[in-house]
Amino acid sequence: MTTGEVLILASLGAPLAAAGSALIFARMRDVRDTVTVVAALALTCICAALLVVTALGRPPEMRLAEPIPGLAIFFRLEPLGALFAAMASALYLLNSLYSIGYMRARREPRQGRFYACFGLAMCAVSGVAMAGNLFTAFLFYELLTFATYPLVTHKGDETSRRAGRLYVLLLGGSAAALLLPAVATIQAMVGSTEFVTGGLLAGRMDALPAGVLLIMVVFGTAKAALMPLHAWLPGAMAAPTPVSAFLHAVAVVKTGVFLILKCAAGIFGPEIIATSPAAQGLLWVAAATILVASATALTRDDLKERLAWSTVSQLSYIISGALIAVGAGVVGGGLHMLTHAFGKITMFMCVGAIYLATGVTRVSSVSGLARRMPLVFAAFLVGSLSVIGLPPFGGMWSKFLLITAAFGAEQPVTAAAMILSSLLSAACFLPIVISGFLGEPGEAALRSGPVRAPFLAVLPPVVTAAGCFGLFFIGDWVMTYLIPIAERAP
Repeated sequence: MTTGEVLILASLGAPLAAAGSALIFARMRDVRDTVTVVAALALTCICAALLVVTALGRPPEMRLAEPIPGLAIFFRLEPLGALFAAMASALYLLNSLYSIGYMRARREPRQGRFYACFGLAMCAVSGVAMAGNLFTAFLFYELLTFATYPLVTHKGDETSRRAGRLYVLLLGGSAAALLLPAVATIQAMVGSTEFVTGGLLAGRMDALPAGVLLIMVVFGTAKAALMPLHAWLPGAMAAPTPVSAFLHAVAVVKTGVFLILKCAAGIFGPEIIATSPAAQGLLWVAAATILVASATALTRDDLKERLAWSTVSQLSYIISGALIAVGAGVVGGGLHMLTHAFGKITMFMCVGAIYLATGVTRVSSVSGLARRMPLVFAAFLVGSLSVIGLPPFGGMWSKFLLITAAFGAEQPVTAAAMILSSLLSAACFLPIVISGFLGEPGEAALRSGPVRAPFLAVLPPVVTAAGCFGLFFIGDWVMTYLIPIAERAP
C-alpha cells in the first residue's frame, strides 16, 4: 500500500474513530471531548500532508471497491479537493474546540450523539473532497445529509423537527430526483463518471443534452442553496450555533458548491459551459439569488438568520464562478469557497459567544455590548470585512477575481450583482459593529454586568479572524495552486 493510499484511508478513518469514541465515551465528557479534539487535530495533519503531496505533483489515488460493475468507489485527489479537505479539517478542529466551550456552557443534552454526528459528517466531507468520480461523490454527499440531520434537530423541539423535515426533503429529495439520475445518465452515455481535466463530456456530448444534465447537477446539489432550493438553510438556524457554523463553513454548504465546481471543471468542461444556453440561464438564477438573498438578509433582525441569508447569497458567487466559461471563474470560485468559510465561521462563532454571555440574539439589541466584549466584536468586524470583500482580508481577492472574470466573460449582470451585493453586505453587517462599539448601552448591556464568555467560545473566532487576515497575503499562492483545475481538454 502506497503512502497516498494510507493517507486517503486515514482521512476517512480519523473522523470515523472520533464518531465511534464519542458514542463509547458519551457519559465521560472529558475523555469524549479530548478524543474529539485529538481526532480533529489528526485529520488536520493528514489533510495538510495530502495538500503538500498534491502540490508536489504526486496526487494520491485509490480504488476502494466496485459495488456495481463499471461504478467504482474511487478516490483521486487534485488541487481543489486537497484545498477543500485541508480547509474543512482545520475549521473542524477549531469548531470542535468552540463546540466544547459552547455545549458545556449551555449544558446541552445528547452531547455524545452530537460529536458522533460531527465525526460522521467529516468522514463524508473527506469522501466528497477526494472523490475521483461522480458516483463516489454522490455516495458521500448523501451520507453527509443524513449524518447532519440529527445536528439540525438537536434541540428536539417542534421548530427543530420542522427544520429537519425540510432539510431532508430538499437535500435528499433533490439529490434522489435530479443528481442520481444525472449520474446514471452520464454513466450510461459515456461509460464513466470520472472527473477528467477539461471535462469528461467534452467532445462526447452535444450542448443541449449536456445543458440538461448541467441543470440536473446544479439543482440536484441543493446544499449549494441556489434559489428556489434554499429554504432549508435559514430554517436550519434552529440548531445550536456550533451546528450553524459547521453547516455554513465546514461541511454542508461548502460541499455543495465544491461539488458544483468539481463537476463544472471535471465533468462538463469550459467548452460545454461556454456553448450551453443552460449555463447562461443558471447564471441569471445565481445573480438573482445573490441580490434577493443579500436584500433579504438586510431585513432580518435575528443575528443567525441574517448570517444565513448572507450565506445563501455568497454561495451563488461560487456557483457563478463555476458557470463562467473562463478559467479565472473556477479558480475564483475555489478561492471564495476558502475565504468565505473563514469569514462566515468567524461571524457565527462570535454570534454564539454574544448569546452565551448576554442572551442577545437580535441586531437591535447589540448596542453597547462591544465595550464589554471587544475581542468578540473585533473578530466579527474582521469576518464581516472579509465577507464584504475589503482589504486587507482574503475575501477581497476572491471577489476581485470573480468580478473580473465575469466582466472578462461578458457577463455584466453577474458582475453587477456581485458588486451590489457587496454594498448590501456592508449595510448588513457594519451597523452591528458600529452599534456594538459606539451605541448607547441598551437593556441587555446594562443587565449583563461584566460580560464573560467561555474561553473556548472566544479563542476560535479570534484564530479564524486572524486566518481572514492571513489569507490576504497567500491569496496569490492559492490561485496559482488552483490553476490546474481550470485547464481545458487536451
